[in-house]
Amino acid sequence: MNPIHRRAPLAAGLDTAIVVLFVSIGKREHDQDTAISGLLNTVAPFLIALVVAWLVLRAWRNPDDWKIGCGLWAITLGVGMLLRNIVFDDGTAMSFVIVAAAFLGFFLVGWRLLLALIDQRRSTSDAG
Repeated sequence: MNPIHRRAPLAAGLDTAIVVLFVSIGKREHDQDTAISGLLNTVAPFLIALVVAWLVLRAWRNPDDWKIGCGLWAITLGVGMLLRNIVFDDGTAMSFVIVAAAFLGFFLVGWRLLLALIDQRRSTSDAG
């Protein structure tokens, strides 16, 4: 198998969009600065964590595997919260961690599960 899966760029873009969407919704819901500078400051720890996750898991080899999605979720959440708290000196209230875990988990793993279901149905209908 090719070391870089053909879906890797699309998957990386989708994962990045999910993280940016999470931060954008949160900032809008809390009436916080939604300008680019405010958004970048809040999204940076999570985007850094997402890149770390992709590198640690070598996600480009099988980017649409739901198990990779679980790893991306855990690393992005954990490292993102650590960076946010320690490096960026922002809060990590328990309610924020819970919402982040739910949103990132649902979407980072969810699109991969949906794709696996579609692929499974296609292979079942092709076999039948």
